[in-house]
Amino acid sequence: MSGIMIIDGMKVQFNNQKNILSLIRDSGIDLPTFCYHSELSIYGACRMCSVESSKGEIIATCSEKPRDGLEIYTNSPRIRKYRKMILELLLANHDKDCTSCERTGKCQLQKLAKRYGLGVNRFTQLAQDNEVDDSSPSIIRNPNKCIKCGDCVMVCEEVQGVGALGFVNRGSEVIIKPAFNKSLAETNCINCGQCRMVCPTGAIIIKNETEKLWDALYDKSKRVIAQIAPAVRVALGEEFGKKPGEVTTGKIVAILKKLGVEEVFDTSLSADLTVVEESNEFLKRYNNGENLPLFTSCCPGWVKFAENKYPELKKNISSCKSPQQMFGTVLREAYKEKDSEDLRDTYILSIMPCTAKKAEAARPEFSHDGVREVDLVLTTQELSIMIKEIGIKFDEVEEESMDMPFGTGSGAGVIFGTTGGVTEAVLRRVLKNKFDKEDCNIIFNSVRGLESVKEAIVNIDGNEIKIAVVHGLKHADNLIKQIKSGEKKYDLIEVMACNGGCVAGGGQPQPKMITRETRALRSKGLYDIDKTNQLKDAEDNYIVKNIYNGLLKNKTHILHTNH
Repeated sequence: MSGIMIIDGMKVQFNNQKNILSLIRDSGIDLPTFCYHSELSIYGACRMCSVESSKGEIIATCSEKPRDGLEIYTNSPRIRKYRKMILELLLANHDKDCTSCERTGKCQLQKLAKRYGLGVNRFTQLAQDNEVDDSSPSIIRNPNKCIKCGDCVMVCEEVQGVGALGFVNRGSEVIIKPAFNKSLAETNCINCGQCRMVCPTGAIIIKNETEKLWDALYDKSKRVIAQIAPAVRVALGEEFGKKPGEVTTGKIVAILKKLGVEEVFDTSLSADLTVVEESNEFLKRYNNGENLPLFTSCCPGWVKFAENKYPELKKNISSCKSPQQMFGTVLREAYKEKDSEDLRDTYILSIMPCTAKKAEAARPEFSHDGVREVDLVLTTQELSIMIKEIGIKFDEVEEESMDMPFGTGSGAGVIFGTTGGVTEAVLRRVLKNKFDKEDCNIIFNSVRGLESVKEAIVNIDGNEIKIAVVHGLKHADNLIKQIKSGEKKYDLIEVMACNGGCVAGGGQPQPKMITRETRALRSKGLYDIDKTNQLKDAEDNYIVKNIYNGLLKNKTHILHTNH
């Protein structure tokens, strides 16, 4: 549908915009919203996007389609008064401890209050002292900062298909919380943190564990070593003025050394180990025709979702540990002798894009004799907090290389950070010497991209292998139902909880709105790193071979677990 609208006196042509709000923004006007995300359904709770028509109508632009000939005013005196009153009412019912709030400077409520020049609030403070829910190992929910926009409810239900949060009560008494007064830890929450990514205030934040790292760094009995996940290096820079997808690996290494970390390694290495182990497991299952399809096990949000909703799929999920946990066991093995000689304990730190990795590291099967495989998981966002706290000037940091022998990856491991990357890495190994480079690239392109579900069929030695790549657990749920009904059949399925994969994990920097473009740029950054490695297979990494031939000889069981 196309036509012309008049916006603030300007004629603006529209062509298939989904709503008036999109048209207004396309015309260069930043109309404010709290509850609108282009990838979620329209709720229309906040009314901040309302405009006035030439006929005096108040129109919520998020829920109205463009109409030919419609004339609107985005900033009339009536609309300005209307928006300010909404903000005043929200602030009157809001915990205003802005100086200690993690979202200060990024809070959408704070920004709009400043934008509209709100000073003294005419309304009495109505905020109630509700209990803060810190039961989750990954996030903290503070209902006193909630503005009831509903974003967290919609992303939890519509994208993840979990529904851990919902609306309770009606009218002015409505609140957002888990049903039956449960804490988050008592619900089916998968710890993905996507609710945190869409929350415009500090109502849902990452559980900040940076103090644990500070304590470890100043404990002389500990040797702190770190691993950095691929997706971290294409997102951290956004906190310091860089564009999404800009690779900052060398700066991250240098900064961690400045903080006091003794050695810094690359999680891409253990992703290479995962590729080898998962490929072997897949080929064995495929040849034996057992427990297919094989589901990947790299994403802890997906694993938790399957345990909650489809426990019968346990036998189909790969027994391989995630790259984070694999690295933990490898490093424990590698530093065992050195710990005895130095009379120090190796403290393993993970820098991850994912809040669910905190919950994963705390799972009982990943602790042995009271020692966790990974001592502490900090998200990209938490690392940025530490960098700002200590006063490091990000742009002025001289880049450093990762430490050897665990500071390198094949490139196949790097692309684990984006949807389709795990599948492509496995295919590189399975297809090695089977097809020429051009044919391989055609196959790889079929599993790349940001479509919700991607499919590929590969013929190897006369055998047909059917593959699916899915991200967003609501889509995964639908795919599983199709498999159970017999409508679909696959041999290998990669599942990532977050749309776009780890590049859009719940622990990444939180822009005003995570868009498809942001995900695409971060993914491109990983593929650009991969290109420098010339699309190598995991086994082309000589360190991987040395680990298998030396450190893990007859010990490959430490790379596997039962979920």
